[in-house]
Amino acid sequence: MGRLTLDRAEALLESMRAVRVLVVGDLMLDRYVSGSVDRISPEAPVPVVLVDTERFAIGGAGNVAANVTALGASCSVVGCVGDDEAGRTMRTELESLGVHVQGVVTAAPRPTTVKTRVTSRMQQIVRFDREDESDVPTEVADQLARRIRALARSCRALVMEDYNKGVLVPSVIGAVLSAAIEGERPTVVDPKRRNFFSYGGVTVFKPNAKELADALGEFIHPDDPVWMESTRRRLECTHLLLTLGDRGIALQSEDDGHLRVPTVARSVYDVSGAGDTVTAVVGTTLAAGGSAREAAVLANHAAAVGVTKSGVATVSPEEILEHLRSHDS
Repeated sequence: MGRLTLDRAEALLESMRAVRVLVVGDLMLDRYVSGSVDRISPEAPVPVVLVDTERFAIGGAGNVAANVTALGASCSVVGCVGDDEAGRTMRTELESLGVHVQGVVTAAPRPTTVKTRVTSRMQQIVRFDREDESDVPTEVADQLARRIRALARSCRALVMEDYNKGVLVPSVIGAVLSAAIEGERPTVVDPKRRNFFSYGGVTVFKPNAKELADALGEFIHPDDPVWMESTRRRLECTHLLLTLGDRGIALQSEDDGHLRVPTVARSVYDVSGAGDTVTAVVGTTLAAGGSAREAAVLANHAAAVGVTKSGVATVSPEEILEHLRSHDS
């Protein structure tokens, strides 16, 4: 496993407090409705949920941004919401987390993406989604590109979080990569299938195992440096960072070869949002002056903390350091 001393980790986490990261991508609102079930509906063979609690959480690019601010860094987010109550809730929730929302565009009549989960006694009964997955119209993409160019000037790293909800169209991706080149800033992308091969020139390309296998149409070989290097070249990135769930992380770098980072998770409660945590830590570590290897190891520890929490959750610097101490990394 890559060596990251506790002193170096502390220095990186402290440096994060002085940087700003730009996150661009699909904003989603997670709505959780919970209650008790005591009877079956007379109208259909379905349970009747007597609602007692309802809460919201930020998902997608918003969750990456929330993880960035939880690390102590500043964060601006660029994405779009609908002209609806969910969109207003999204802005309020992001602001409450300390995320700057000047880059959020209202794109009516497109709805805000909302994932509603109905649960009872810790069991999910049904989930229903409200969204428009089509690419944003040209005029919305142009607005997003303008905000990227304006906000990127004050940011030390640019992160793209793609959930196939239509924000990361080619012109928006191009705006991020161009701004990064102009400002000599590192870029990180968490890709999805639709635009998987559209990120040539990115600093860190961060798919998970299934995403990479599906996109390539072949079995993956994360422990084979030759295969990893060939894939890195094919994706035209400086670093290929492949997340492997309970098997950890594999990193292939242009100048620094192959690194295998085994998992350090103590227990797994919920993997929701773990990829967002990794993306946030990698981007913020690079912004703070860390290397890709340091970012991979730090992100692996952050993910190990994150999966012990319920639902999408953020991880603090103190939690990361505690986990590092317990594993003597």
